[in-house]
This record gives sequence, structure tokens and C-alpha cells, in this order.
Amino acid sequence: MKIYRSNHFILFALLLLASCKPKLFENDGRTVFKYNESAGITSLDPAFARNQANIWAVNQLFNGLVQLDDNLKVKPCIAKSWEISPDGLSYTFHLRNDVFFHQSEVFAEKKSRKVVAKDFVYSFNRILDEKLASPGAWVLAQVKKEKLKSFEALNDSTLIINLEAPFPPFLGLLCMQYCSVVPYEAIDKYGVDFRQHPVGTGPFTFGMWKEGVKLVMLKNKQYFESVDGSPLPYLDAVAVSFIVDKQSAFLEFIKGNLDFISGIDASYKDELLTNEGMLRSKYSSSINLTKQPYLNTEYLGILIDTNYKAAAESPLRHKLIRQAINYGFDRVKMMRYLRNNIGIAGTAGFIPAGMPWVDQMQIKGYNFDPLKSAQLLTKAGFTNGKGLPPITLTTNASYLDLCKFIQSQLGEIGFDVRIDVTPPATLREMIAQSKVNFFRGSWIADYPDAENYLSLFYSPNFSPSGPNYTHFSSALFDQLYNECIRESNDSIRGQKYMQMDRILIEEAPVVVLYYDEVLRFSRKNISGLSSNPLNLLNLKQVKKQNDN
Repeated sequence: MKIYRSNHFILFALLLLASCKPKLFENDGRTVFKYNESAGITSLDPAFARNQANIWAVNQLFNGLVQLDDNLKVKPCIAKSWEISPDGLSYTFHLRNDVFFHQSEVFAEKKSRKVVAKDFVYSFNRILDEKLASPGAWVLAQVKKEKLKSFEALNDSTLIINLEAPFPPFLGLLCMQYCSVVPYEAIDKYGVDFRQHPVGTGPFTFGMWKEGVKLVMLKNKQYFESVDGSPLPYLDAVAVSFIVDKQSAFLEFIKGNLDFISGIDASYKDELLTNEGMLRSKYSSSINLTKQPYLNTEYLGILIDTNYKAAAESPLRHKLIRQAINYGFDRVKMMRYLRNNIGIAGTAGFIPAGMPWVDQMQIKGYNFDPLKSAQLLTKAGFTNGKGLPPITLTTNASYLDLCKFIQSQLGEIGFDVRIDVTPPATLREMIAQSKVNFFRGSWIADYPDAENYLSLFYSPNFSPSGPNYTHFSSALFDQLYNECIRESNDSIRGQKYMQMDRILIEEAPVVVLYYDEVLRFSRKNISGLSSNPLNLLNLKQVKKQNDN
């Protein structure tokens, strides 16, 4: 494996030593935050920040115009302020004048230089370049198609972005790591190898990366953000390991060789958590647990477009049957016994808990009501399930236990549910091609606006070209959707979003299972590690108290 490194070779050697003997290194006063990335990192180029592993690393190395706080509100970053034109078509950003790229050999005399508006024009056009094939190109799909009119640098500190049509969630899109600023000098020098030689503006600079072994990022001593006059970041370095086996990584965390783990794996779920989802008492003195809603809805999708064979021959084409399934199993019990109460039972709409401008408490979904389920089955002409054809639910192995639970409870009402276990990649392709009628799915937010969820049911977004995998179609829903994407008032938009969610509940093209939660475990000597509904890792305000 190749090792990619900057000029801080001596410190890298110490950091590598620290990964084996952390106390020896930390006793000299420097602090290294250590976490594991079992999925591995494929690129440190923000243009390819498509999954959580890449996003977390990129977020430490780069910045964009704007950023999200822990409540998912857009706040300044490199842009200190901005204005939106009354027609919602032009965004004018005013940049800070104290933001510099990391020191790198790509600049003259191996120094740095200030970030200017033209750098964003370059970075955004790079994302849209078909030759690059960035998976983030869709983020800028709203901008004007004429290249010279889409992004304009009026001067070094003023940037204008022009849209084809109003799109209120656009600021949230710009918070995505795809929209980070990069220097053209680094791209000119490294080309595709920029993935291994990142040069950004973030709180940490690139140190070294031995793929599959270790990634090291170092404190950026020229970082532009501060808190109450104290410059960020507080940590001296971040070290990422790549232990594939999650149980082995957990053991490293318990031994104190890792400072943080996110999420919970079945291999150690019951060791750490009680059945109620609380931290077991034997770990309370050494570990902190934080939980909060995660913008991820887990659901069962139903293809309802009878133009497809899979739907035309299924009883799920009838709304009464879909509603009966929704009432027919106990989500609360499912969460308690199969997930240790990690997540929130899906008894509201499709929009998950934690979404800004949407009050989930105002949306009444489906609770467990086997009597009502049976009544709906009778109303549909299938009393006690008599004459009802079998229904096949397609899932992958990771969700087999949940599907068997649903199968069992629906069976008591009269449903004959068969389960087909399919590899994840195959299942995704079958769903996109409308070849399955009843399938397990999930949707994790790309940006903090309910439009991201409701677009799954907008009729022009029929798969395979769009994300409407159920092929749900409603004239009223489409009307409200079009009104929302032109409505700049967040509160009014939120009310319309909830109205759309109620339409989905009534028509039942999906069976909401649960809304996921972010679980973060950290050592007691870690402070300032915040959490957010997008599960974005932000380390610039983290502090670590070394052992004496």
C-alpha cells in the first residue's frame, strides 16, 4: 500500500507510534482524537464525498460557503453573509477575507494563499464537469444552465449563484461537503490523485494516509473560526483507523484505544445497552452515550402502479389492503425487542423526527390496531384473509428479523406474507427497475428539508430516472409539492409539507417502520463532541483531557 504524506514527517511518525502506544504520545501534552472507520475511505476529494466515511473525513479538511449548526440551521462559514433576491433566483454571498488554503507545495514557495470568489466558481464548475463524474453534480442541478451565468465572481469577496427556478432548500444543499472550495493549483498538479493529496481550508490539514491502515489529520494553526476569542480547533490531531471487524473496533474502544464510536452493531448491542436502549451501568463511569433523532426513515415500499406486472397481480394495489397492513403489527413492541429501542416507532408520517419546520406530533399515522386491520381486510372482501393471495416481501439479510416479526403478526390477522431475501445491491436494482411489489427500503436525508423526503412521491420522479420507487401519483400532492419549492417562508412550507405527509398516510404507498436515531459513544475524557440529525462528525470544537 502507498503512503501519502505532507511535510510533517516527524509528527506523522509520532502519530503512528501513538496509535500503538497512545499514552506515551499523549503524556507530552498533545491531544489526538482517535476513531475507526470500518467501511474504509475511498477518497479525500470533496467531489466524491458520497458516503458517511468520506464525508466525515472531508468535513475536517474542507469548508464551504455555509454550514449547518447542530439544529440544522444554515449559518455562515467562508461566506460571512448573503442575500437572496426577491424572486428567489439569485444568491449573493459575501466572503470573509481571512480564509486561507492549507500550506502546500502547490502554491508558490510552498506557502498558502487567500480564498477568493473565483475559487468557488472553479470548484462548482468542477463538480458539474461531466469528465469528473462527481456523484455530487445533482446538488447544483438548480443553477442556470449557461455556464457563464450560473456562478459569477464580481470581485474577490462577492459571489453570485443564479438559479433556473426558485428552490428554497438550496442553501441547505450548499452545506453538503460536495460544495467545499478547492484550489485550482492542487487540481492542476495532482489531477485524479487529488483524492490522496487534499488541500482545503478546514480545521485540520492533511497529514498522511496509508489506505486501509491509518489516516492522520493535523491541527490547522491558521484556521479562521474561533469561539469566544479562542481559535479552533482544540485538538492537535485526528487519527482514523480502518479495523474492518466492528467487534474488534468495539474492544479497542473499551480499552481506551479509540475515543468514539457511532451507531451500534449486533455483535455488541446487548453488551452496551439494556433492552430499553440505555447504557449499561458497568460502563457509566467510563463512557458517555448521546442519542437523538436521525434523519433516516426505514420503511416498506409498495409499488402501486398497475402498469407493471408486479403491481397489477398483487392485492396491494388496493388501498384498503395497504391500510390493513399498516394497522396490523406492533411497531412499539418491534422496536423494544428487536432494536433495544434504538429508533422511534413509525407511528407518524414519512417525514422523520428531527426535521426542521415540521412538527411530527401533528401528524397522526398508524398505530397497532389488529381489530381495525381485520375490519379493513373484511371491507376489501377478504374476511380473515380468505381468498387473499400470498404477498411477497423482499428484503436483505440485515432486516430479516424485522420482516419475520411483521410476517408473524400479520399472519394472525389473515395475511400470508412470504419473505424473499435478496442481496442489497440486487434489491436496489430491482426496486429501481420496478420489478418488486413489496420491498424494504430506507431514506437518509441529503439535506435538512422535508422536500428531500416528499420528492420520493412526486409523480415526475418515477423510477428508474427518479426516486419515486412506489410510483405514487396524486394531483393534489403534486400541486402542493410545486407550491412548496416556490415558497420561501419556512413556516408556510412546513405546513404544506405536513399536509402532503397526511396524503401519504391516507393512501399508504409505504409502511413506515421507524425513524432512526444517532447513537454516539465517547470516552469520559472527551468533551465538545456534539451530535446532529444528519450524523455529521464535527471535531473542531472537541477537547480531549489526557491522562496524567
